[in-house]
Order: sequence, then C-alpha cells, then structure tokens
Amino acid sequence: MMELGLLVSAPGKVILHGEHAVVHGKAALAVALGLRTFLRLRPGDGERLRVHLPGVSVRREWGLAELSALRGRVTADFDESKSPSVEQLDVLKEFAGIAADASAPDSLAVLAFLYMCLAISAKYGDVPSVDITVWSELPTGAGLGSSAAYAVCLAAALLYACRAISCPLKDGEATARWTEDEMTLINSWAFQGERVIHGNPSGVDNAVGTWGGALRYQSGKITSLKRVPTLRILLTNTKVPRSTKVLVAGVKEKILKFPSIMNPVLDSIDAISQECQSVLEAMPTNPSPEYYPVLEELFDINQHHLNVIGVGHPSLDRLCRVTASHGLHSKLTGAGGGGCGITLLPPGQCSLLTLHKAVRVHSPPGCLIPVPQLTRWLLLPSSWQMPPRWPWKQPSETCVPVDLNAGRPTSGPPG
Repeated sequence: MMELGLLVSAPGKVILHGEHAVVHGKAALAVALGLRTFLRLRPGDGERLRVHLPGVSVRREWGLAELSALRGRVTADFDESKSPSVEQLDVLKEFAGIAADASAPDSLAVLAFLYMCLAISAKYGDVPSVDITVWSELPTGAGLGSSAAYAVCLAAALLYACRAISCPLKDGEATARWTEDEMTLINSWAFQGERVIHGNPSGVDNAVGTWGGALRYQSGKITSLKRVPTLRILLTNTKVPRSTKVLVAGVKEKILKFPSIMNPVLDSIDAISQECQSVLEAMPTNPSPEYYPVLEELFDINQHHLNVIGVGHPSLDRLCRVTASHGLHSKLTGAGGGGCGITLLPPGQCSLLTLHKAVRVHSPPGCLIPVPQLTRWLLLPSSWQMPPRWPWKQPSETCVPVDLNAGRPTSGPPG
C-alpha cells in the first residue's frame, strides 16, 4: 500500500534544430521550457483507480479487479524496450470505449494512461489503488512537448506507486530529483507513452521532459550541452492544430518516394544542429548582438529545409515574413504543420511590444505568450534551474512534492 502521495512536474520543450530529421537518426538540439505539466498522486479510496485530466475534460475510474483482468488479456510483450502492439492497443480501446481511429487528445491521453498503468504494474507489482490528477500550462498540439511531459509525469507516478522507484525526498526537503538510474527508467517508460500517442516518436521530447536543461539527442543518445548562453527567444503559437503522427508519416513517405533528394536534406539539417551546438558552446554567457548572425542564418536555412520536407504551413510562413520585416529570424519548432514558431531576439534590435503588436495583427487571437512572461519562461537555460516556489498551500504530510527538474511551478492544482 502506498503511504505517501506525490506531486511531480515535468517541463515542455522547444526544439532549436533537428525536427523530423531526429526521427531518422540525425541530431536534434532541444531545451526545456518553464511551461510545465503537473501530476498529483494520492492513495486511492477503496479498490479503485481514478484519473482526472481537466485540461482535456477526462474523468475516469475503474475497479482494480477489472484492470487486473484486462492486464491478463494483454500482458504478453509488455516491456519498456518493445513498442506497444496494435493488438494490445485495440484491446485497450475496446475496454475504454475509444474509437479505433480516435486521434483526439482526450482519447489518446486515456489510452496512454491505461497502457502505461497496465504495463508498469505487470512488471513491478499489482495495479495500484490511486487517484491521479494531471494539469498543464502547455497547450496541446502546439509542438511544445505536452504529450511527453504528460507521459514523463505518468511514468514517474506509476513507477513510484508500484515501488519500482523510491521517494527521493529526505527529511526537511521540499523537492528532490531521482537517481540517474531511476531517471533513465522514467524516461524509458515515458517513451512508451509517447509511442502510444504518436506511433513513431524520436524520443527527444520525453528526454527533455525527464532531464530538463539543454541537450543534444541522437539515436537514443542524450548529451547535455556543455554551456548554453542566455538567448531571448519569442514563442508564437499559430493556433493551427495538427497531428504529429500524420506529419511524421508524411515525411517518411516523402523520403521513401524521393530518397536521393530527401536524404541530403536530412544530412543538411543534421549539419545545422551540429554547427549550432558548436556556436552556442563557444558564445559568452550573455552574448552581444554581433554573435547572433550565424544563429539567424541557421534558423533561415533550417526553415527552408523544413518546408522542403513538407512540414511548413502558411501561418508559419506569415510569422517568418512579419518578423523578417522587423529584421528578425524565425522558424517552426516541433512537428510543424502549424503549432508553434520561435524567433531569435537579439538585444536591442526590436522592441518586444512592437513585435507583440505586429505578430498579433497577423496571427489568430491569443497566439502570443504575454510579453511580461517571456523573460521568465523563454530565457535559455529556462527557469527550471531556479529554486522552487510552491504557490499553493503547503501539501499535507501525505502528499510529497517531487519535481523532476527542481523547477518552479507557476500554477496550483485545479479545484
């Protein structure tokens, strides 16, 4: 029986370079955002498991006996090293009343929860009697790693509930990190959740969600950047919905159709990631404007490449044109096809207020993160490194707050 609850959070991410190419073994550079997903785990009341996801209007509960019976139907091949099978997911969809072709965030969130719960409990213990609530500051479908942050929080909570990982808090501590081995285990199960949601993810999103900071990801190998300067980056949400799974499949189809054309494009994107890493690690901590031109050129080249492989969108093209009219350089981040774009902001080159007005005129309402929050959320390295401040009431002794990256939550649990 789990004696203590858990409060855990994981950050979203921005990919600087390497989108889509990373799925095909190339390097990607990514950094954690100060925008986070939060999970509250409490011991359950009776032989029930409950999950509440207010952001996607989900509130579900199941009896432990029926979940154990369901696990018996799909236990074969449950392992963090193997992709979920179509047969397993079909059984879970039928059990949860999810349509076979469902792609809505609420359906995928429930499906990932069920798979991770049954798979983790099959390997480490009984299905736990717990109440889980997950909420987020991250918009869904915007390329900011919302599904990965969700999967990381779920993996940590379920592994803890099944006693596969310990509680890392010591007496008198408010927050803590798990050991490196436990973080690796969390990351591997979070990747399984991403597989349920996206089919063939690269793994970079859940790696950033687990370890935070700025890192290079390539073919499963995670390398923290030695030193990252403080860069101002504007994040714009086009509010154009899209499916990562569909976009990834489209790129793969184009590569298979035109391998001699598309593979050199992927090689070039890989070279951009490597060049950007070298430039960033050679820059001073607070770079002056003359250090930005190379980074701006890399943004421009990569954006053209991403359009070539078919993941651009007119809304992102408009963002690039509007910011270019102010002497700035932008590119998409994440899967593309809409979602979010990022813009480099060299010191003193353009007023944030001026740019805010310009982008707001040419984009859907509410697409821009409010200006006063930019420096807190989007400085690199992001605010996860700062000492935590819990804005809600101090948790009781049965609810232990644990933050994957010793980050600073900015919102309390719903209700």
